[in-house]
Parts: sequence; C-alpha cells; structure tokens
Amino acid sequence: MAEPHDLTALEQAAAIRRGELSSLELVDHHLRRVDALADTVGAFVTVTAERARAAARAADAAPADARGPLHGVPTAIKDLTLTAGVRTTFGSAAFAEFVPPVDADVVRFLTAAGLVSLGKTTTSELGCSLYSEGRVAPPARNPWDLAYTAGGSSGGAAAAVAAGLAPVAQGSDGGGSLRIPAALCGLVGYKPSRGLVSGGPLGFGAFGLPTNGPLGRTVTDVAALLDVLAQPVPGEPYLPPAAPAGGYLGVARAVPGRLRIGRFTTPMLADEPVHPDCVAAVDRAAALLADAGHEVVEVPAPLGPEAWPMFETVWYALALAPVPADREGDLLPLTRFLRERGEALGAARLMAALGELQAQVRRGVRRTAGCDLLLCPTLAAPQAPVGAFAALDPAEDFDRQRRFSPYCAVFNVTGDPSVSLPVGRTAEGLPVGVLLTGRYGDDATLIATAAQLEHCCGGWDQHPAIWRAADSANVNITSEVGRGPS
Repeated sequence: MAEPHDLTALEQAAAIRRGELSSLELVDHHLRRVDALADTVGAFVTVTAERARAAARAADAAPADARGPLHGVPTAIKDLTLTAGVRTTFGSAAFAEFVPPVDADVVRFLTAAGLVSLGKTTTSELGCSLYSEGRVAPPARNPWDLAYTAGGSSGGAAAAVAAGLAPVAQGSDGGGSLRIPAALCGLVGYKPSRGLVSGGPLGFGAFGLPTNGPLGRTVTDVAALLDVLAQPVPGEPYLPPAAPAGGYLGVARAVPGRLRIGRFTTPMLADEPVHPDCVAAVDRAAALLADAGHEVVEVPAPLGPEAWPMFETVWYALALAPVPADREGDLLPLTRFLRERGEALGAARLMAALGELQAQVRRGVRRTAGCDLLLCPTLAAPQAPVGAFAALDPAEDFDRQRRFSPYCAVFNVTGDPSVSLPVGRTAEGLPVGVLLTGRYGDDATLIATAAQLEHCCGGWDQHPAIWRAADSANVNITSEVGRGPS
C-alpha cells in the first residue's frame, strides 16, 4: 500500500483537493519521517513542527477557489534563505542563533501558494562549497548511500527530498548548488534563467550568479514549484524573462518541437578526466533525445579552463558576506580561506575579472549559437564520500571541488536556465546526473524537453532503501540502510 510520501507533490495536492488527505495529516506524516531520519541524512538545521502544523490547519481552512496546484503540500526552505521568526544560520556557527525579521521573497511566495514549510535545510557555510558539512547540523548525506555526500550548497534540501521527508524543496544555485545535489541524490534540480526568480528583499544580485530555484523528484513537481517561485518583484537587478502562457507546469505537460541539441563532455573549468559513468549517462540521454526526434550534434564546450581564474576571483568576492567581527573565528577553514582571498582583491582586479569573464561568455555563446539546448555531464564523477573535501587543506579543497564540478558554474555565469536530470546509474545503483541547458529566457523549452526525457526514461521517481526504513517512526538507521533502491 502506498504511503503519503510515496505520492509526488502534485499527487499529494490532488489528494487534499479530493478530501482523501488533509494538509495536517500530510504534515504530521512527514514530520514523523523527519523525526526518524533527518539527523541520519543531515537534512535539517531547524525543524519548525508547531509552526508547520499551524500553517497546515490554515491551509485546510482555505476556500477551495483559493487553492493552487501545490496547496497544503509540505516543503522545506534552505538555511541560506531569510525566514522571519525562524532561526536561519546560513550554515555557520557564526550565525547559530540568528533569527531574521523579514522573509525572503521566495518564502512569501511559498506561503501565499499554501505550501507548508517543515523547517530549514542544511547548507554549506555561507553557500561557499559544494558539500554541506558544517558545525550547526550533521553533514548532509546521500540517502542512496550514507557514506557519500548529498552535495551542496542545497545538500540538506536534496537529502530531505530523496529520503521522502518532503516532496519538494526550495534551494538556490550560485555555482551548481541545486544541480550538484540533484545529480548526487537522483533528483531534478532546476536553476532558472537569471532574473526569473527574485533574490530579494536583500542583496545586490551578486553579479548575477546565484538564483533561487526548485528541487524535486519529477519534472512536473519542479515546474509547479517554479510557477510558485517565479513571481515578478519590482526593484530586482535583472529583468525577468516572460513566463509562458499556462505557466511552467503547462509546458512540462506539452511535447516540444524538434530541437537541435549540442552534446559535449569536455570539462569546462578544469582539465579533468571524466568518469565513464558520467559519459555513459550523457550517451544515454543523447540516444533517447535522438529517438524522440531531436537532432543531437557534437559541439565544442562553450568555455574552457582559461575561464577559471576569473570565476575564482568572483567567488572570492562573493565569500565576503557580512560576518560580525567577533564571530570570524567561528568560520570553517575553507570559508576563512576564501574570505582572505576576497579581502586581498582590489576593485581593479575584480572589475577586470568580471569584464574578461563576460568576454569569454560572449565568445562561448557564439560557439553554440545554433543549438536550442546543450547536453553535458553534471559532474566529472558520480559521487564523493562525506569528508573527502573538508579533510584537505583549504586551497586543495577548493581546487578539488572545481575538478569534481567543472560544468555547472559556467551556466551561472551565462545566466542560462540549466537542469540536472537523473538519467544514469552506476554499477552499484547510485544516481548519475546529466545537465541540460537552454537559451537564456527560454525556460519553457528546457522544461518541456526535460519532461520528455523523463518520459523516455520511464520516469525518475525512484527511491533508496532508506525510503521504507522510516515507515515506522523513531527507527534506528545504520549507514548500510541507505544503500540500493527500494
């Protein structure tokens, strides 16, 4: 018999509309799973159980004509995202007790759409790394095998969704922070076009690299959550692309026309060998897309390793988030390393790096201008063990991250929409992602094609063994439970 968490987010909302489940019943069910598994997979920094139950009661009391496609569905908010009245640590002991007075715009949108947050998900400190292992929560672990990282910086969000603690989650992506965890945990992680989703009410746009976005188990769930998040807000630094008629959920249910898809596997930000499993996943996706009627052609990678010094410089600057002077000592070694490099930058060097990076983007976009979409690996290797990066000297740690993820950040620089899709599997049954990237502003074509690829793969809503381990609350989970599909 199916459990409530077996249902997709859209199916959970439909069950609420039919009166088969209430939002409160769904929230209580997922909170029991959070109690049983959250620390095991390192999903949450803060759980807001009573606040969630109150929101669920309000959702159940809302009139039927005020309910959207995800009304009453449980979700979770990344711990980098301001949430009024809820502890928000930014993944750092330096902010261990910080409680924001305001909501981020995306939190307001989630609340207005009737979604119910269960709490704040684990992230890397200040969003600086691609793994989520800090001092304010257990490390975010991959529910498919707990020896491996769930990634970062939206690692807790991915761990929560992959373990069935929430059907969808909000995250953010400044260099792959949604797509990397999605690839590791067998999920759909979507980075929208620059400007499509607000980063407000605070911040300056961070050179256009980061954006909020959705994480889920299916393309339609992700598209429905994108419809919630993609609301125009006055004063944002980047003009939002126009939304399609019928919304992104509508285009996820449509069939795209014949497209020209450029395929490459050459790493862009590092001269790094690519694992055969990552290449095999791209080969499989290319074959399925060709069978669906698309033209798949080999293209050169838009950028190469020569772009790394410029991106590296900008990343150092972004690490300079305001931190109280008396709390700098609470930061992790990697964060301190990045901030020291950032503090050593002069304005002239930063401006030169931004200018050269944009020049390279212009040249790279011209190389692939004849393509509607680009297809490449999400990562250079399928998985990485918990602790593999943090155990290194900070400089080596940062360089190893670049070599592990030499693709994703390029599309933060270009601003193009980009999604990681769980097309492949290792011999051990662990997920392997591929990256599908669209033209700037054309999120509709990307989502429609991602949904088509999901259909060609026979669906992606598969679950690790740990999915069944918490059907009874308060179970004792060992590292072996996470291994293999259910």
